[in-house]
Amino acid sequence: MALDVETKGEILLVDDDVNFVALMRGYLAHQGYKVTIAETGTEAIELLGDVRPDLIISDIVMPEMNGYKFAETVRKSPEINWIPIIFLSARDQSQDRVRGLSSGATVYMIKPFELAELNAQIESALRSSQLMQQNRAKRAESRISVPEGVKLTNTELTVARLVAQGLSNLEIAQRLNASKRTIESHISHMLKKTLLNNRTELSRWIIENNME
Repeated sequence: MALDVETKGEILLVDDDVNFVALMRGYLAHQGYKVTIAETGTEAIELLGDVRPDLIISDIVMPEMNGYKFAETVRKSPEINWIPIIFLSARDQSQDRVRGLSSGATVYMIKPFELAELNAQIESALRSSQLMQQNRAKRAESRISVPEGVKLTNTELTVARLVAQGLSNLEIAQRLNASKRTIESHISHMLKKTLLNNRTELSRWIIENNME
């Protein structure tokens, strides 16, 4: 859904904590966003059949379908896989963050968090999403091609998605709790595997093939 003149955008909030939902709904509405609520990942997937929010905020621990599975389901659907997803979770271990980002989250924030930081992450994710959609439209006639059968590992795909979002190697390393050299190694290996020349072409390939 494109941003309209009446609101800054529509956000789908997925969480089964009634008190947290009430707090977030009020805050996001005050910031100028239209908010739609789903209590579970299953309910959210059903809603996404009818609505197209500009961004999704989701918990991880939920009944029926957890946040990881929900994000993976969103990323597998061409109609909605472009929507940024922000995970808000009390799970603060490195492996939790890596799993969250690998499942398709754009941002992983640990509870408790500052509302001002959340708002900044929302605005940043929306800007990145708009830029990616604009770039996709501009480059529709000159698609990047790679050798047939090329596949990225889960870790490579996570790194490539962050490259497509415009993050530097250092920013990706900080996001994934890895060294800058490790990220550079992943990117170098992907460029050799795909026969692409640089990060820009890698980013285009990810965007054009709806892998972001």
